[in-house]
Amino acid sequence: MLMRLHTFLSLATLVSICTATTLAQPPSETPPAADTPSIESKYLSDVRQVTSGMVKAGEGYFSPDGKRIVYQAVPPQYPFYQIYTQPLAGGEPELVSTGRGRTTCAYFSVDGKNILFASSHLDPNMKQTEDEEVAKQEEERRTGQRRRYSWDFDPYTDIYVKDMKSGKLTPLTTEKGYDAEGAYSYDGKKIAFCSDRDGDPDLYIMDADGSNLKQLTNAKGYDGGPFISPNGKWIVFRSDRKEEGFLQIYVISVDGEKEFQLTDNVGVNWAPYWHPTKPYIIWAGADHSKPGRPNYDLWLMKFEETDDAIKPGPIWRITDSMAADVLPVFSPDGKQLMWTSTRTDDHSSQLYIADFTFPEDQPKEEK
Repeated sequence: MLMRLHTFLSLATLVSICTATTLAQPPSETPPAADTPSIESKYLSDVRQVTSGMVKAGEGYFSPDGKRIVYQAVPPQYPFYQIYTQPLAGGEPELVSTGRGRTTCAYFSVDGKNILFASSHLDPNMKQTEDEEVAKQEEERRTGQRRRYSWDFDPYTDIYVKDMKSGKLTPLTTEKGYDAEGAYSYDGKKIAFCSDRDGDPDLYIMDADGSNLKQLTNAKGYDGGPFISPNGKWIVFRSDRKEEGFLQIYVISVDGEKEFQLTDNVGVNWAPYWHPTKPYIIWAGADHSKPGRPNYDLWLMKFEETDDAIKPGPIWRITDSMAADVLPVFSPDGKQLMWTSTRTDDHSSQLYIADFTFPEDQPKEEK
């Protein structure tokens, strides 16, 4: 299953410049009983699958005009994710990446002409890397045993931007180590990303051309998955600094001076994403406080922003499917939600889109 999830890293301790006084905890993720209606119809309508024909696909993002998506997918006959774009109205996927190496985390530029993504296609041992992964997958098919999910911090991963008209591919990072999980600011002037160039995955920010690099976090453990807020003041991200392997949602100011923790529970909270016009953050989470394998659902938080702080507010559960629902993102106009789900017939991960209704916009129940 496709996930920008990093678990079982080094032991992390909570190191905050500032912390919120009240931390939000989502309610129980217990699935509904057979005779209980799903909650999803309150928030999601016209749910439809938008990717197919790939072994698995996900982590999709909208173009600025909302007419195209970019995503990563494992194509038939190749072991690693590649980056693709396609129109929402229908059409064949177009390969964006080089077709080799591990890729992840694609994002449109604000004019829609370029696509940012991370790739390890310059791995000097590429053939060996590919052969080893193919052998592992063949062994899994032979034995029926699947590896425990983990993300590879491939040291040859760098961030690139591709001009979709000319096809020119420009590297924005060249430092040894994992550079990935990048996304543009809303004005297109900055890119926030994750790097382990100092030996530990931390947040960085740079200009859109790769210059003026600045490290924002330096806590022990993993900090990643950053997205800059619509007003350009904050970056939302995930971190396991409180407890190894258990991700929580944080925000940090773009200058790195103020930081706040938004969730605090025995679980994994990841892939946070801002709504473009309303004070909401959506993410994927699962409760790990009980034995057994938990299911991932989508959660929505309303936050309060002041001049110098972000404070957590009420939380709503958005999905309750028995399938895994992860990596949610809003459309540029905020009216649609796209996410990765295994609710397919073959249980492979694919992209889904639905029209979205906020809690305050719910129809009022008649008394």
